[in-house]
Amino acid sequence: MPRDRDAESGKYTDAFSDEDFIEAIHAEGGLAGTTAIAEIVGCTRRQALNRLKNLREQNKVTSKDVGRSLVWQIQSGE
Repeated sequence: MPRDRDAESGKYTDAFSDEDFIEAIHAEGGLAGTTAIAEIVGCTRRQALNRLKNLREQNKVTSKDVGRSLVWQIQSGE
């Protein structure tokens, strides 16, 4: 499926919303790994990781290293 471009900037638009990633964490019981989130959302692991890092910068999610994996949790109040 081709991605849409913004008419003014020419940049590709996001196929997935921030809420898609937050809902995926909720679907996993509030704590989920990057791969599980990617599978639920339907994107690549790399896309999920980049979006989750962005959400972390916005203080919408938190992350923690567990072994060799990152797990994600909804920031309190989301």
